[in-house]
Amino acid sequence: MNTPVLIKVLVAEDHHIVRQGLCALLITDGAFRIIGEARTGREAVTLARALHPDVILMDIAMPVLNGLEATRQILATLPAAKVIILSAHSDDEYIDRVAAAGVYGFLEKQSSAEILTLAIREVAQGKKFYSPNVALRLGRSKHRQKNASASRPTAIPLLTSRESEVLQLVAEGSGNKQVAAELGISIKTVEKHRKQLMSKLNLRDTAGLTRYAIAAGVIESSVQLTII
Repeated sequence: MNTPVLIKVLVAEDHHIVRQGLCALLITDGAFRIIGEARTGREAVTLARALHPDVILMDIAMPVLNGLEATRQILATLPAAKVIILSAHSDDEYIDRVAAAGVYGFLEKQSSAEILTLAIREVAQGKKFYSPNVALRLGRSKHRQKNASASRPTAIPLLTSRESEVLQLVAEGSGNKQVAAELGISIKTVEKHRKQLMSKLNLRDTAGLTRYAIAAGVIESSVQLTII
């Protein structure tokens, strides 16, 4: 009798209890094998490159490096990686940004266990999967984009990966010295990136960067996934 091939999953979630719950749920299902657990976006990038999971379950609100930027960095070196984003945000602009990052799935944190396991199975087979409300919003968003006038204002300025990392660390309250130590760069380089960020985003101070990070979903309050 052949042993079923389990779907290898990397779980990236900074809250220990939530991460434990997700892993327990997937193990109990019997179709999945947890090959790695990440507590930060940077850990997720490192583990994804080392372990090559079938599916990466990525919380978007993580310290050091948020899930969206971690996804971009993973796909830059592993373009075939299959990422499912978990997020408390489900507004149209936010969904557009996540879809543009090249993910295979997007689930709201209110999603049920049945939706979660179905999503992982579908994505493991190379299919896209969005929770019902997200799929509806994504469809409406595409329709709006198709019919938008040429005068529609540009959305979010394009930031480099390093600028995104600096933005998140600054928004989380790190000073230049802490950012430099975390990223392994000089304080002068951090100062340069901060100036570039303020110029690109048309902001004048750290408070402005923090407000922008919150509004853009770079940092957000964590909401536990409902496991039913």
